Amino acid sequence: MSTFSTVDLIVFLIYFIAVAGYGIWIYRRKQKSSGQASHDYFLAEGSLTWWAIGASLIASNISAEQFIGMSGSGYKIGMAIAVYELMAAATLVIVAVFFMPVYLKNRIYTMPQFLEQRYGKAVATTMALFWLGLYVVVNLTSILYLGALAISSLSGLALLPCMLFLAVFAAIITLGGMKVIGYTDVVQVACLVIGGLVTTWLALDLVAALGKGSGALQGFSELMLRAGDHFDMVLEREDPNYMDLPGLSVLLGGMWIVNLNYWGCNQYITQRALGADLPTARKGLLFAAFLKLLMPLIVVLPGIAAYALDQSGALGDAMRQNGELNPDRAYPVLLNLLPSGLKGVAFAALTAAVVASLAGKANSIATIFTLDIYNKTFNRQATEQRMVWIGRVSVVVSMGLAVLIAPMLGIDKKGGFQYIQEYTGFVSPGILAMFLMGFFWKPTTAGAAMFATLGGLAGSIVLKFLPTMMDLSFLVPYGFAKVTEAGVAEIPFLDRMFIVFWVVIAGMVLISKLAQPRRASDKPIHVDHHLFRVDGAFALGSAVICVTLATIYGAWW
Repeated sequence: MSTFSTVDLIVFLIYFIAVAGYGIWIYRRKQKSSGQASHDYFLAEGSLTWWAIGASLIASNISAEQFIGMSGSGYKIGMAIAVYELMAAATLVIVAVFFMPVYLKNRIYTMPQFLEQRYGKAVATTMALFWLGLYVVVNLTSILYLGALAISSLSGLALLPCMLFLAVFAAIITLGGMKVIGYTDVVQVACLVIGGLVTTWLALDLVAALGKGSGALQGFSELMLRAGDHFDMVLEREDPNYMDLPGLSVLLGGMWIVNLNYWGCNQYITQRALGADLPTARKGLLFAAFLKLLMPLIVVLPGIAAYALDQSGALGDAMRQNGELNPDRAYPVLLNLLPSGLKGVAFAALTAAVVASLAGKANSIATIFTLDIYNKTFNRQATEQRMVWIGRVSVVVSMGLAVLIAPMLGIDKKGGFQYIQEYTGFVSPGILAMFLMGFFWKPTTAGAAMFATLGGLAGSIVLKFLPTMMDLSFLVPYGFAKVTEAGVAEIPFLDRMFIVFWVVIAGMVLISKLAQPRRASDKPIHVDHHLFRVDGAFALGSAVICVTLATIYGAWW
């Protein structure tokens, strides 16, 4: 394996200087603008173009959990794990058509603001606290820890300095506000895509060498021969990874809840488009959907290539940690195989992905805390400049907390990507149900929304631990459970989410029907169905995405 050379360091420094310099230039331009200080800082209102919105969405979404965690899942499970990326492309189209018009028509800037406007302050404050805890304890920590783990394995530095470097770099970008994040994300996503594709090409070239050939195309053919079972897109019940990706549920069930919640009800994501007009926001989301179609090539295929190389013995013991196989080592191991110079490009791509996600997540934490907690609960008379200052302090505090608690969570033990998906899934069904019912069913009450918040979480916890309290083997013949290697019948977490979602919907309908007549404070959100219409260019782009997805699943079903 090659070491991190002077050439690699120079390449990485060029990336660092380019991002930092561009960010400073954007920040100085922003300082001359006359926009409202807090909205300009948190939302970059009206100043992001469609390509900046799309690039920022992807740069903020793709991070260590994809490069490290999803590549690890590619090694362990195969291309089926790409359903998270592919379904996201379809979901972004749905969000652009149905969610964005509702948010922009009602001038929604934060997700708790929507909940307060629709259901009242109690629901909004409860969910704001939920989101802050989830973003810090699950998302920020996992991104920081997995990213530092990869950089540590490449650079030879200890884990803590790598975590501090990423946290400080991301904080510096975040302190400039959403406009700086949005436009530096364009540079970040360019590094991410170019560096990621270079890594994939070289990984396939290494696989081609196993068959005495060369080149990415021959490498892909060789990969199909050596790891053909890793290209099954829908897993059978007998597959040992069925609990992670339960068959058709990935297309017809819980995966929709994962994606609709993430892309449509998530401050971290929707914040990029909330400051734009509807046509610009829709173009940005469609651009992000096309970029999403590239992600399996960048983050899953290298993991499958690492599997083929490892099975051939080409990687030695590199995939083992303390004597045990660790799939999350797949991407770092591949990066260590790259030649001098190209390793610097791949290292910059990985760092770009991690830093962009950290910056985006930290900005969303600052936005929710400042606008929905501090301003509405502690200081309603706060000046614009005061709120920006509070936002910057919350960025530093959240980064500090993530550095402190990330090593304690055992993120690398479970598998980074699955860790995030499962624990986020405890609240996803209730949140999505609350938003959809709030959009499209006027009788939904605040009491029903509070049931979704707390009942969804409680239902997810009950189903998680139900196998330890009773025998669920009677569900196995009906496809709702599978007997694991430990001999226990469990419900896959995607199926748990699907079940909880519909139970919550039923509960919300019942509670709303039994409630007293609507109070004046229970205000329905204005939904103008004419806004759901799209122009011809958007419709054509959406059709191309749908045909592409159908082709992929038709070829590798």
